[in-house]
Amino acid sequence: MNSGSSILRWGILSTARINRALIKPLRASKRNILVAVASRDMVRADQYAREWKIPKAYGRYEDLLSDPDIDVIYNPLPNGLHAEWTVKAAKSGKHVLCEKPLALSFDEIQAIKEAVKQSKVVIAEAFMYRHHPQTLKVKEMVDAGTIGDLCLIRGSFTFNLKRKDDVRLDPALGGGSVWDVGCYPISYSRAIIGKEPVDVFGWQWTGDSGVDEVFTGQIRFAGNILAQFDCGFRGLFRATMEIVGTSGAIFIPNPFKPGKKEKIVLTRDEEKKIIQINGPELYSGEVEDLADAVLLGRAPRISLEDSAGNLATILALYQSAKESRPISI
Repeated sequence: MNSGSSILRWGILSTARINRALIKPLRASKRNILVAVASRDMVRADQYAREWKIPKAYGRYEDLLSDPDIDVIYNPLPNGLHAEWTVKAAKSGKHVLCEKPLALSFDEIQAIKEAVKQSKVVIAEAFMYRHHPQTLKVKEMVDAGTIGDLCLIRGSFTFNLKRKDDVRLDPALGGGSVWDVGCYPISYSRAIIGKEPVDVFGWQWTGDSGVDEVFTGQIRFAGNILAQFDCGFRGLFRATMEIVGTSGAIFIPNPFKPGKKEKIVLTRDEEKKIIQINGPELYSGEVEDLADAVLLGRAPRISLEDSAGNLATILALYQSAKESRPISI
């Protein structure tokens, strides 16, 4: 472990496509450095390491976790492997930035909490949008009463998934549209409201894959605040959020992958105001947040309790869709 150093040395589990989003901010950071990648195939690991100029390559995940020169593991594995390898990394003394969803069950989230307690490491779920100035600005506006009392939040995240062998269609590996994209509007709603849901109701369309390929959900919070969302693998690309209050509304055209220059729309008294928000490289926020937690002792913006709250909401929505009834949380 890199005890006492001001530089965190990172290793990546697998050669997943999403790694590209993290490599750039790691290389731009003054406090983080990418030093290793692991695959279950040594040839693939070597090729990937050469392509991305990563110093070390491992042909087994276990070898990366046992490397004493690695401080942080980035876990972009399929959903069904997130908790297993996050716990293994923690038990090896590594901090972990794990792609969403952090866990698929209450047993898994409890195992992660126990690993953190025993190994005294930091584990954070990689909802990158939560760190962007756009999200923080929207939260600030809502909390300040800019749109009056909060009434309703609506969100969507859909796209056409055309590859029939895609891992996101595999039930055994945590496939399904809520786990993949519906988790975003759910997380966004919870973050803006700042409370956990009271109850939920969900509907789903299950494809030949055996997973939900289209899902719509209703979520009720204390104080009669409601949230609605839809997600899926069958529609054209849509990713928006709308927050409605008693005296105004905020529309966020690009909530989940905001860029360096974004615009949100504030409506009050039938007048629209465009608010421009500038931000850094999207994925740099989660990288620097984890560095703050490890090096400065700050609490991660996305706590394990926060991740557990999102998990509980998703599991209740799936139960509701299966049983065709509202589910209390």
